[in-house]
Amino acid sequence: MNHPQPLISVIVAVYNGDRTLQQCIDSFARQTYANKELIVIDGGSRDGTVGLIKANQGRIGYWISEPDRGIYNAWNKGLKQAKGEWICFLGADDSFRDERVLEHMAGALQALPPQVRIAYGRIMLVDADGKDLHCIGEPWQEARERFRQIMSIPHPGMMHRRTLFDEAGYFDESYRIAGDYELLLRELKTGEAHYIPDVVTVAMMQGGISSDPANGLLAMQEMRRAQRLHGQRLPGRLWLMTTAKVYIRLLLWRVLGKSLAGKLFSLSGRRKSARQHG
Repeated sequence: MNHPQPLISVIVAVYNGDRTLQQCIDSFARQTYANKELIVIDGGSRDGTVGLIKANQGRIGYWISEPDRGIYNAWNKGLKQAKGEWICFLGADDSFRDERVLEHMAGALQALPPQVRIAYGRIMLVDADGKDLHCIGEPWQEARERFRQIMSIPHPGMMHRRTLFDEAGYFDESYRIAGDYELLLRELKTGEAHYIPDVVTVAMMQGGISSDPANGLLAMQEMRRAQRLHGQRLPGRLWLMTTAKVYIRLLLWRVLGKSLAGKLFSLSGRRKSARQHG
């Protein structure tokens, strides 16, 4: 039987993130849900990140600052320290959308059968000024088939049952961008995820590593590698179409420049969101 109020571990990976980490920590501290812990893994930052972490030590259950081999190495370090029955991962420029996110999620988690080890809501993509761009995330029944070809469910703020890592292992650190997809593919190629409606879990700032079209191309290549690893010999139509779009974005990025192309991509995202929710 699950604990009536399961411990939720929140693992934050950061490197030179002193501009955004405070907001991330504040969003955790404001959560109305009490049975929670925050773990911060810093990759040896050279800005003010370590000083910021030290100033917030009373809010942090565990932290370390040392060079790492990327985000999945950092998250694996955090997993070794996490005590929670459920675990979620944030970047330093992510923050919980409101103060009741964990309370809302925990209520749904308590009702899940043990065999369901992934639960998620929606996330809001925001720009550098914190303005909403568009919301992503949909029920598992709609996302399941596409997940076999692309990352069709949002990972920030996603809840992972501890037994997933105990039985399936940690993140594969040979991946640079799509290690979360590979881990989820281990579980969801046969297992089920649970969608928690009516909650936007995280505000995720656009402009991270996956926002650069060159990194987007690497992400698609790594997803294909993960699919082959898990028995998908040929790429699917959706993967091919998405990869073609990434090539187009990369071309526009190089022709128009980062600033203009970024504005164009943001406008496209807003229009897509309006069509989905209009």
